[in-house]
Amino acid sequence: MLDHDRREMALAAMLSGVAGFVDAIGFLHFGGYFVSFMSGNTTQAGVSLAEGDFRDFGLAIGLIVAFFVGVVIGSQASRRVRERRWLVLAIVASILTTAAVFHHVPFVAFLAPPLMAVAMGAQNSVFERDGQATIGLTFVTGTLVKLGQSVSRLIDGERSVVGLRYFALWSGLAAGTVVGAVTYLWIGLSALWFAAALTAFGTAALRRMGTVT
Repeated sequence: MLDHDRREMALAAMLSGVAGFVDAIGFLHFGGYFVSFMSGNTTQAGVSLAEGDFRDFGLAIGLIVAFFVGVVIGSQASRRVRERRWLVLAIVASILTTAAVFHHVPFVAFLAPPLMAVAMGAQNSVFERDGQATIGLTFVTGTLVKLGQSVSRLIDGERSVVGLRYFALWSGLAAGTVVGAVTYLWIGLSALWFAAALTAFGTAALRRMGTVT
């Protein structure tokens, strides 16, 4: 985490907010399923299977598969454009834009929600190094664990700025979920246009920063 400068951390917090924004949209649209929180979908899939609800089971598994495909796409792109990481985020912006467009086209509208999960999976590779994501953008469980460990070190008298960075990531995602939920309740899946625009802005910002190491 300390390998990233303040500009990169600010961008990461914003992208975490986008993840929360999109996940809130997906959660409301699917009635309790996620497009970036796959631990939750895995639990939902297990419960649905145990209850014999194969429709909900299929929905959860479908979103998990879509997210997984997105991770593969993002990681493959990251491995090939190491000096131009902004292209990975450009792919995410393109997928979100496609989902926003598809939402308005009746015969492909059903593809919009799965594309949201693909985009969230791909977004995790924006800060990838040597095949490992150095900053997790779409989930907060690990972030909260790291934050708690940082607080524990602070209690013991150890000073570190890492805790503030984890808090910024969590805060970004939390704020994004509120804004995403409000926006979805206002305009439905058309809210994806805002997510696409923010991601495009992030792409431009990352390009100006140059290589992310």
